[in-house]
Amino acid sequence: MHDVKLVAILRGITPQEADSHIEALIEEGFRYIEIPLNSPDWQRSIPQAVARFDEKAMIGAGTVLNVSQVTTLVNAKARLLVTPNTQPAVIRRAVENGMLVCAGCATATEAFTALEAGAQWLKIFPSSAFGPAYISALKAVLPPEVPVLAVGGITPDNLSDYLTAGCSGAGLGSDLYRAGQTVEQTRQQARRFMQAWHAAH
Repeated sequence: MHDVKLVAILRGITPQEADSHIEALIEEGFRYIEIPLNSPDWQRSIPQAVARFDEKAMIGAGTVLNVSQVTTLVNAKARLLVTPNTQPAVIRRAVENGMLVCAGCATATEAFTALEAGAQWLKIFPSSAFGPAYISALKAVLPPEVPVLAVGGITPDNLSDYLTAGCSGAGLGSDLYRAGQTVEQTRQQARRFMQAWHAAH
C-alpha cells in the first residue's frame, strides 16, 4: 500500500476532527497524511494522529518553514515532512532525524538544491500553473529514482495526466479535503482519487 504515493493534505483541520477524517482516509487506502502547520492547533493534532495511526500510515506536517518547527515535529514522532519551498537547513534537520522529506520546488535549480540537502521526494508546486508538460520536461534532468509528486490543483479527473507525465504520485489538497467538510465527503473524495489512481495503473 505504501506504493500509493497520494498524500492527503488536511489543511485547516482541527484536533477534534482529525482522527475521524484520518481514519476514513486510511480505510480508503491512503498511507501518507499531511497536516499543514497553518492549521489550527497543529501542535495537538499531529502528536494525537501519530499516537493513534502511526502503524497504519505515515503521519506528518506540511508548510514546514523553519528548523524549530522540525524539532517540534521530531518530538511529536512525525515521520513525514513536506515543505512549500527549498530550505536546506530544514531538509537536513528532518533527514538527520529519520523523516521522509518531500520538498517543494518549481525549477531544476530548486530541485537539485533540495536533493543535495537530502530530500527523498520532490513536489512540483503549484503543478496546475505549470502543467504536466512542464513536469515531464523537468523530469528529464532529474535522477529517475527520485519520486516527483504533483501538488496544487490535482483532481480525480486530471490525476492521470500527471502520472502519465512521469509523476510518482500527488499531494491532494482542496479537492480531497476542505476545512469543515464532513467525514463522508472526505471518504467520497478519497474513493474518487483512489479509483483514478488505480485506473492509471
